[in-house]
Amino acid sequence: MQLPENFKKRILMTTSGVTLCAIAVGFFKCSSFGVDPFQCFAQGIWGHFFETTLSFGLYYTILSALLLLLDLIIARKCMGAATLVNMFLTGYIVDFTCTVINRLAPAPTLPLRIVYLFIAVLVMCFASSLYMTSNLGVSVYDAIPIVISDTRKLPFRFVRIGCDLLCVVIGTLTGLLPGIGTLITAFFMGPLIEYFNHTFSEPFLKGKHTKHTTAQNT
Repeated sequence: MQLPENFKKRILMTTSGVTLCAIAVGFFKCSSFGVDPFQCFAQGIWGHFFETTLSFGLYYTILSALLLLLDLIIARKCMGAATLVNMFLTGYIVDFTCTVINRLAPAPTLPLRIVYLFIAVLVMCFASSLYMTSNLGVSVYDAIPIVISDTRKLPFRFVRIGCDLLCVVIGTLTGLLPGIGTLITAFFMGPLIEYFNHTFSEPFLKGKHTKHTTAQNT
């Protein structure tokens, strides 16, 4: 089997992206300013129906498995290694991140919570850009706006905003009120992911920054 071009870079981008994305969710939770739209959806349903019976890690794995079945029907081309890593590890990394942060700062001040939110938004968008660009699969949620954007020939940023807003509505209806962090990511994740795609992820994968530096030195 022939490996994709720049396979080692793709693996690095995939594993780093998925791990950083889960860590970002932990910072969102600890900021208490609201989580990202998909987590608003996921945690809203968990808190309303399953909090007393399932750990969040196990619940998230089950939810991801259900979305994976949908993706295998409508978005099979987006499935890959990153999908499985995200599906099985995200919930547990989120739990671990929250535990570490809460031990380091059991009662965070307002300025520290704002720092948590700032870190969460930037890391989430950067991480999403990494594993999307690596093209070794995306999360079961990220696949949906990608497919809609491709099949309907619509700008990704607008499709992503629409999907994120729908998640926020569902999360709100199940009892998880959105915070400022939720609204920020709902409107800005799409544009920020595109920004990181063009400024870092795509140049890193294709080595454009290296060529540019070489040309300058000569």
